[in-house]
Amino acid sequence: MNHYETVFILNPVLSETQIKETVEKYEDFLVSRGAKMVSKEDWGLKKLAYPIQNKKSGFYHLFEFTVDGEVINPLEVEFRRDERFMRYLTVKLDKHAISWAERRRTKIKQKA
Repeated sequence: MNHYETVFILNPVLSETQIKETVEKYEDFLVSRGAKMVSKEDWGLKKLAYPIQNKKSGFYHLFEFTVDGEVINPLEVEFRRDERFMRYLTVKLDKHAISWAERRRTKIKQKA
C-alpha cells in the first residue's frame, strides 16, 4: 500500500450539490478499490493563475489516501473522462511528505 495525495480542480459553474456528488463519487471509487482515506479537504473556490477552459476560478479539493499503485491509472482515466474536472494531480508521498502532511493536518485542526 502506497500513500498518495490527489488535488483536483472542479468546474466553477457546478452547483454545491453537483460538487458534493462528484467528490463522493470519486471517494467511493477509491474506497471500492481498497483505498483507505486518510484525509479529505475542500479548499473552496479559488482564482486560477491562468485561465483554464476560459474559466478564471475553480473548486479545489484534496484527497490523501493509501492504496495499491494499480488503482491510480483507472482513477486518472475516470478524471479524464469526466468533464467536470478541469485539472488533477496525483503524487506518491515519501516518508518526509507524509510527516509534513500530518503536521499540516494537526495545524489545521488546532486553528479550527
